[in-house]
Amino acid sequence: MTLELNGLMVECIIGDLPNERIVPQKLRVDVSLEIGDEAARSDRLSDTVDYAKLAKLISESLIWEKCRMLEHAAKVVLDACLIEEKVRYAHVKVTKFGAIPHLESASVSYGGGRRDGGTQGIRGGGH
Repeated sequence: MTLELNGLMVECIIGDLPNERIVPQKLRVDVSLEIGDEAARSDRLSDTVDYAKLAKLISESLIWEKCRMLEHAAKVVLDACLIEEKVRYAHVKVTKFGAIPHLESASVSYGGGRRDGGTQGIRGGGH
C-alpha cells in the first residue's frame, strides 16, 4: 500500500550562496511511502503512519539542518520518513523555487528503505 503526502511547504535555509544562508526559502516536499495494509483492515491510526506527526518531523528536520544542497535536503527528508518503523520504502521529492533567474524550480528525487537494505540513490538535479 502507498501513502502519499503531497505539497508540504517548508520555509527554511537552503542554498550555498551568501544570501541563501540568511533568508529562508520555500521548499515543496512530496513523499510516497510504502506501508503495510494493516490500517485498511483495522481502521485504526495506530496501524498506520501518523502523517501529521511525520509532516512536522520533516519540517523540523529541514529547518534544523539548514542544508546547502538540495540533494542533502532530499536525504534529510528520506531519513525522517524512515524513522517511522511502518515505512518500508520511501521516495521523496524536494523542490526549490526560484533557484536561478528564468527557472521556475529545481527538484531532487531520492528513494530508499528497508526492502533494499539502504538507499537507492539520488535521481534528479539540484542547486
